[in-house]
Amino acid sequence: MKATSTLVAGIIDNLRRVFQVVNEQSKKAEHETGLTGPQLWAIKIIAESAPIKVSDLARRMYLHPATVVGILDRLEARGFVARARSKKDRRVVEIALTEQGSEKVGQSPEVAQGLLVKGLEALSDKKLVDISGGLEELVKMLGAQKIPPQLILSPEVNLPRRSTRRA
Repeated sequence: MKATSTLVAGIIDNLRRVFQVVNEQSKKAEHETGLTGPQLWAIKIIAESAPIKVSDLARRMYLHPATVVGILDRLEARGFVARARSKKDRRVVEIALTEQGSEKVGQSPEVAQGLLVKGLEALSDKKLVDISGGLEELVKMLGAQKIPPQLILSPEVNLPRRSTRRA
């Protein structure tokens, strides 16, 4: 019994830590930049990879392309990104930062979502399977399996993925 209560207390404390860091970093980023966490994360990825296609940005953010388009619409309206047809393939739209977007990235703090993705991508498949299984159990305990996943500290919902996933 003692081992169980110690393990449960450790899990609860670690969940509190995760939520606290994500909450604090997101608030700090929004206060300092005026951008939501997902918007800031998007411009940071664009800064690393521009010009980038919407589908590639969505893949790097682990989001549905339609969700990313909404983020890009808001960033474009504020003058941080620009969309242009690819010179190689006119059917393809590429995204790049504007000068204003580059300045914003330069003065921006880290984004919790980005740190999380980088950390998870560095783990072994076994650790990822263990974490995934544990989180699925937590979701089941809370009866939250059918709740659409909102972006962290954002009102945006990540649209469901189709069952045909590419590796």
